[in-house]
Amino acid sequence: MIRSFLAIELPKTTLERIAKLQAELKESRVDVRWVRPENIHLTLKFFGNIEESRIDEIVEGVKEPIRACVPFFLQLQGMGAFPHLKDPRVIWVGLVDEGNVLAPLHKEIERRLERLGFPSEGRPFQPHLTLGRLKSSRGKDELIWRIERHTDEPFGAFPVERVVLFRSDLRPAGPLYTALREVRLEGRGEAFVATKNEKEAVPPKA
Repeated sequence: MIRSFLAIELPKTTLERIAKLQAELKESRVDVRWVRPENIHLTLKFFGNIEESRIDEIVEGVKEPIRACVPFFLQLQGMGAFPHLKDPRVIWVGLVDEGNVLAPLHKEIERRLERLGFPSEGRPFQPHLTLGRLKSSRGKDELIWRIERHTDEPFGAFPVERVVLFRSDLRPAGPLYTALREVRLEGRGEAFVATKNEKEAVPPKA
């Protein structure tokens, strides 16, 4: 059995921005278990423990809609907390999909995986990146103040060009993620612009 999930991997430059945000929040001396930047990703589907023999079946099941999707951009924008900012337990950075590409892709992936026996999440898809989880209320007020400074701030965009099936091994020092398979977005046509003022398109595959 292996613990696995399907996710969008983040480029190094985006992870560096996130590390800087975490460093700023850490100045509040808040009692948080921080996610290591290299382990931050956008989860599309968490499978839990599965038989290793199902890897190919999963990849084949989601390959068609992913390959048909045009490469696109996601914008990091705003910070917040679950369940809400006044009672923060999970700290996150928001993701904005200006071209409305991600939600339909996620819905189709869920639909196809449900056919394979993986139940749908049953709750609205809220794309975000988890920065850390509070262990106690120490430093909470200053943490809230720091998050409020960035509630609507944009932090840059990154391209989405592939979806990766990861293996997750839980270790005392933290989880170790290993890429098992990847499916590239190969749809043709221009992806939506990364910002309103700067046109950025992923060129179609030759």
